[in-house]
Amino acid sequence: MDHRTLPVPDGLDGTRVDAALAKMLGFSRTFAAEVAEAGGVSLDGVVLGKSDRLRAGGWLEVSWQPKEEPRIVPIAVPELGIVHDDDDIVVVDKPTGVAAHPSLGWEGPTVVGALAAAGFRVATSGAPERQGVVHRLDVGTSGLMVVAKTESAYTALKHAFKDRTVEKIYHTVVQGHPDPLAGTIDAPIGRHPHHQWKFAVTPDGKPSVTHYETLEAFPGASLLEIHLETGRTHQIRVHMAAHRHPCVGDPLYGADPTMSARLGLSRQWLHAHQLAFAHPATGEWVQFTSPYPDDFQHALRLLRGD
Repeated sequence: MDHRTLPVPDGLDGTRVDAALAKMLGFSRTFAAEVAEAGGVSLDGVVLGKSDRLRAGGWLEVSWQPKEEPRIVPIAVPELGIVHDDDDIVVVDKPTGVAAHPSLGWEGPTVVGALAAAGFRVATSGAPERQGVVHRLDVGTSGLMVVAKTESAYTALKHAFKDRTVEKIYHTVVQGHPDPLAGTIDAPIGRHPHHQWKFAVTPDGKPSVTHYETLEAFPGASLLEIHLETGRTHQIRVHMAAHRHPCVGDPLYGADPTMSARLGLSRQWLHAHQLAFAHPATGEWVQFTSPYPDDFQHALRLLRGD
């Protein structure tokens, strides 16, 4: 068991416990919340919860059980498609049920583990468990990801994502019909105040911008094309739910389970359909497209009445 006792600086006065621990001790927000929920945080002898606020000048006591760092385990994923491969990058078509990289609490297959099992060597930049990964997709989201194979490619792609010069196009089926049929959702996203694994539109969240356009309308649902200007965790799912049009098949953000069952969906209908960027070695603009997986095509056929 590790233990730290430290004063709360003036700059963190009024800050949530989980956010403060992340800044003061380098914890992830998720781990900080777990420590607080286990009763490991007290201020001047009073035990605090993850959403309680700190008071400047108070003495904070934190006790926690260190977790084993996640590591890359080579696990073959035959369904992982290799869309493009050269000396600098590999572009994959990620199936559902596969995480981008290892993380605490996840024991399933990962993109980096699948690439290792297939004999690919990727960049070693970044945290040890996410080597070569410059962006991520949720476990339940399928579609395109690019992984850097060289250190120079990793640096260039990280800058491209940060500078928003990468074109990321998603397709999603949402409940109802957005009004207007095309538009922009500009609303900050942060951690949900009451649910550890969810995100929400919050006043103190990070700036988040989603552009959408209706491609096709069905009874009770719409197929949208999404252009992401930013890349927050669960961004499309959060923004569409806040817009009162949750992604079909996404119960975490309010999808109708009856519609999900009727369409045979066990995950959110959300697919990273297109990815385009300047190649990190040549500067050439490259573009890749991924077709819809079988479960999504089946759902569309039912919605169209085919």
